[in-house]
Amino acid sequence: MGLDIVGLILSLAIILIFCEVFTNGIEWLGKKLRVGDGVVGSIFSAVGTCLPETTIPVVALLFSKDMSPSTDIGVGAIIGAPFMLCTLAFFITGMSVLIFAKKRRYGVSMNVNGKIFKRDMGFFIVNYSLGVLASFISIAYVRKLVGILLIACYFYYIILTVKNDKHEHGKLEKLYFQKYLNLKPSLLVISLQVLAALTGIVFGADLFIDNIRTLSDYLGISPLVLSLVITPVATELPEKFNSVIWIRKGKDTLAIGNITGAMVFQSCIPVSIGIFVTPWQLDMKLIINALLAILSGTMNFLWMAVKRKTSPAPLIFSGFFYAVFVCFLLFIRLGG
Repeated sequence: MGLDIVGLILSLAIILIFCEVFTNGIEWLGKKLRVGDGVVGSIFSAVGTCLPETTIPVVALLFSKDMSPSTDIGVGAIIGAPFMLCTLAFFITGMSVLIFAKKRRYGVSMNVNGKIFKRDMGFFIVNYSLGVLASFISIAYVRKLVGILLIACYFYYIILTVKNDKHEHGKLEKLYFQKYLNLKPSLLVISLQVLAALTGIVFGADLFIDNIRTLSDYLGISPLVLSLVITPVATELPEKFNSVIWIRKGKDTLAIGNITGAMVFQSCIPVSIGIFVTPWQLDMKLIINALLAILSGTMNFLWMAVKRKTSPAPLIFSGFFYAVFVCFLLFIRLGG
């Protein structure tokens, strides 16, 4: 058990270091391709850090011989990921604003592009709600039509994001491959840095997950609870760390877009995979998990719509929904 805890600390350090390298590289990639914060945060960074964690439900569902626990882990990971982003990731981001307030240009105020935020949250709320509602549809081909619709919605989201993007970049730090390896910041070198960073993030996350699973087995935690609450904490670490790094640098649109863009991706692509390859019958735990994510997303959307800005307050309050779900699981466990 002691070695597992050491492994957890080591894996967290690996993820944090490579997230720093990734955010540096992805900003340079945006500059090189002449795209703005909307595309960089909501698509490049979000999808880049989502792909590793998306492999968990895909592998569990497609390549496992023992389908019962694999379905639990796969569907739990699919539902748990957006919940973790919409609650814990928002909470950590809001807390980061307070922690780094003295170092930030805007202090505790947040400079977030409202159009990007409302667009992302709107897509997430609608698409994720459709995915959850699909679990109540008994006709298989109708469910699969919902899956196709979700994929189409995500491609429309990409088109809309690129179309409305503005090529604006603040001051960039030197590309790390340029700074430490003396390489010119060409598109190839930038791409190599991003790929190297993603490889490091995947390695760190995989190490974290292995140690978490060992500890969970030791503590007797069920596969569904593991996939709903614990595994997503590990798999969403890149998004959390990326956002903390960008918050510290005062790049709030990138920080928030990194999370909301990942939420849109997770509500469309993994959910559609779940609809296609599983019976997609969500039990009470999964439905409550999804509803809490939708409530958190709706609260943040309405805050931006009414206040015309976001602030640490609603982001921090999003952590309340995470606490509610953990208490719900504890109640069931103790009651059972």
